[in-house]
Amino acid sequence: MRIERDSMGEVQVPADAYYGASTQRAVDNFPISNLKFSRRFVWALGLLKGSAARVSGPSGYVDEAKAKAIADAADEVRDGRLDAQFVLDIFQTGSGTSTNTNANEVIAHRASEMISGDFLSKDVHPNDHVNFGQSSNDVIPAAIHVAAVAAIREELLPALDKLSGALAAKADEFADVVKSGRTHLMDATPVTLGQEFAGYSVQMKKGKERVEKTLPELEELALGGTAVGSGLNAPDGFPAAVIADMAAISGYAFREADDHFEAQAAKDATVNASGSLKTVATSMFKIANDLRWLSSGPRTGIAEIQLPSLQPGSSIMPGKVNPVMSEMVMQVAAQVMGNDVAITWGGANGNFELNVMMPLIAHNLLESISLLAAAANTFTDKCVVGIVANVDRARELVERNIIVVTALNPHIGYDNGAVAAKEAFASGRNVADVVVEKGWLTADQVTELLDIKRMTEGGVIG
Repeated sequence: MRIERDSMGEVQVPADAYYGASTQRAVDNFPISNLKFSRRFVWALGLLKGSAARVSGPSGYVDEAKAKAIADAADEVRDGRLDAQFVLDIFQTGSGTSTNTNANEVIAHRASEMISGDFLSKDVHPNDHVNFGQSSNDVIPAAIHVAAVAAIREELLPALDKLSGALAAKADEFADVVKSGRTHLMDATPVTLGQEFAGYSVQMKKGKERVEKTLPELEELALGGTAVGSGLNAPDGFPAAVIADMAAISGYAFREADDHFEAQAAKDATVNASGSLKTVATSMFKIANDLRWLSSGPRTGIAEIQLPSLQPGSSIMPGKVNPVMSEMVMQVAAQVMGNDVAITWGGANGNFELNVMMPLIAHNLLESISLLAAAANTFTDKCVVGIVANVDRARELVERNIIVVTALNPHIGYDNGAVAAKEAFASGRNVADVVVEKGWLTADQVTELLDIKRMTEGGVIG
């Protein structure tokens, strides 16, 4: 251990740690969950701190040699070479000040080492130099947005596009597989399996579009507001120049917030983004659950499709195979929905000029993005692409479906159709026989009108 000092006095810090006294105090104060900020968030902090140094040095705000070392050290943070130095729990001070300080101390010590060869030389100061023109109160909300934009663009959108495409391919493959429709879990008029899968594909396409619509808000950064939104100690033009450098390096269209008071006091953009993630989770749950039901059986359930067999499903029942990928997706969806509740409540707790639940928001938002992306990719690769239609089973069930009598409504009337359906169900016969027996239509007419494939195409038959 070594002795470090801050404004509150002395504290013991691990001898080889790049972080310092303030970080260690937070380590000691918050032994809560062992949940740490993600790689994506640390990447965002490194990007931000490096860009700030690349502006502050040439602009004369920080000595150029120091600024160059800060930028190089921040790039190491961005690239993941110093991840072990980011040691703080998610559940900490609500502004994330401890984590901003953690970044400042790590970068300052590493930059000092680059200058003199001794990371304890104090050549670079964490607050005066690394944190120049910044505050935790604008750094942390900016980093949340930066990390979320990158995660959405690089992880989630490609995964949703891939899943939508796989479902669309199955829709084409199953275009002629006629089966029983179901509403309220009860028999309904016929559909094709392809129509069902096309609906699933469009759900994911629309989900992707909903997420994309949140990006312009997330690309707006709070950096420049400093402590309360007024921009005190941030030179004119400094935030815009830093953000421009961040945009150039990342390739994303980051820009300075329209209003810094809104950007720091409110977290509405993250709540909105989380809402779109919750909607995607809802869609994925619905699709996964439908596939689970459609594959149920295999002898005593619906069994209109067969999912890939991935692993034994029981420790006691030989030969049992379960819809494990559907169950994985359903659990991920539940977690994302729970995260959305936490983010929503976190967003509500902006008190006057600052939100005080930002670490919670950051963790849950980034977790939701990563979970959905991983679940969508895995579900596509290990389930959707391997689904097989049980054509004979689908045909068998739809031919036993008494609700096909609906197609006869324009010709025999709703009331007569209800009589035919009830009699067919009670006697175990099909509705065609009942209708012919009652003389409402001839056998040839019924055969023509009860064309099951044509029923899936809409309009009035006959």
